[in-house]
Amino acid sequence: MPWFKVDDTAHSHPKLIRAGNAAVGLWMRAGAYAAQHLTEGTVPGVVAQLYGTAPQARKLVAVGLWHAAGHTCPRCPQPPAGDYQMHDYHQYNPRRAKVEREREQAAERQQRAREKAAEQRAARENGPESRSNRRRFDDENPTENRESAPNQGAFWDDSAGQGASSHRDAPNPSRSPRPDPSPSTPYGSTPPYPPQDRPGTPGPAEQLLARWWETYGRTTAQSRNAVGRAISDALANGLEVDTLWPALARLGDLSKPITGGTLQFALAELKRPAPGGEVIPFDRAAAARPSTTDQRVAAGMDLAARLRAQEGTTA
Repeated sequence: MPWFKVDDTAHSHPKLIRAGNAAVGLWMRAGAYAAQHLTEGTVPGVVAQLYGTAPQARKLVAVGLWHAAGHTCPRCPQPPAGDYQMHDYHQYNPRRAKVEREREQAAERQQRAREKAAEQRAARENGPESRSNRRRFDDENPTENRESAPNQGAFWDDSAGQGASSHRDAPNPSRSPRPDPSPSTPYGSTPPYPPQDRPGTPGPAEQLLARWWETYGRTTAQSRNAVGRAISDALANGLEVDTLWPALARLGDLSKPITGGTLQFALAELKRPAPGGEVIPFDRAAAARPSTTDQRVAAGMDLAARLRAQEGTTA
């Protein structure tokens, strides 16, 4: 397991001091992510957005701890558009090829150790002392611990229901097969049916994706395919369109990535009652105007109604 290495003078480095504690926390978590996944110091934009905020990422770029796409640092590679590159990552951290080579060498050492242990065990079992013990046991009277013939006849195999061989008497006995446990899902249960609708095909997932991407696509660092997969998985887990759309709109307003975990957060937030109970607004004209979120919820419900109507006409 590789480590994300930090110099012991980093606490007083001018770049980290100018960045501030909040941005340094994002820098530290992103560095651990890069070390775990062997990204060579590249921080995906969706990871930076999940672990921190856009102002913190811009501050890391401004002080020189990170580089955005198109940077001019001659020592650091260019990251893909929307991602970041940690400055001088390989000055303290090993390259991916070295880590993989060390892992292969460790696996070879373990294999040689297991083979040597097996050889030593076989040598002990086939040694002179082991052979002498076997001869001593073979020389003993084989009838000393054997029951008499009348007693043996009292329990024939046929009388015990063992006239034929069972499945455990086969050359390769096995236990009774058990079904594999169903895989868990981000929503805490198994899908009621396999997902049939995928991005790129006509259906609710593609229409929701197109509607969301048209509204929020320019404000997210997440790829369109990743958003589409999250929407398809949510529909496959039983979420209705008119329930899913408000959660998607909420995450789009917050500029958060669309994943199973963030959808759970948005759904729980939408279900949470407003503090203070029912409040009568002072401005009745303003209260009569629907909010932006209400408009999007109504649009999602309208989309769901149209989809159900289309399914009824094609059925």
